[in-house]
Amino acid sequence: MSEEVKYLPLKEAARFVAAIQEEEDIRNPDKRILTVYNHDNREVCWFDFDELEEEVKDVPKDQKKEMVEDYVLKHIPDWAVDI
Repeated sequence: MSEEVKYLPLKEAARFVAAIQEEEDIRNPDKRILTVYNHDNREVCWFDFDELEEEVKDVPKDQKKEMVEDYVLKHIPDWAVDI
C-alpha cells in the first residue's frame, strides 16, 4: 500500500520554489516537463507538461501560465524540502 502524498501549504511552497522551468524530458525528447528548483538551484521535483495541460485545459489562454504555476505550487510534495 502506498502512502498518501502530502503537499506543502501554498505560502510555504511559494517561498520554497525559486523557479519552474520548462524542459525536455531526457528520457523522451518529444515530451516536455516542468522542473521545480529551490533557492539553492537544486532540482526538487518535476511535473509532466501534458498532464498539467489536461488539468488546466478549460482556462482561458491568457491565464494558463498563471494557472499552471498555481497548480504546481499547490502540489509541491512536503519531502521536497529535504532535498
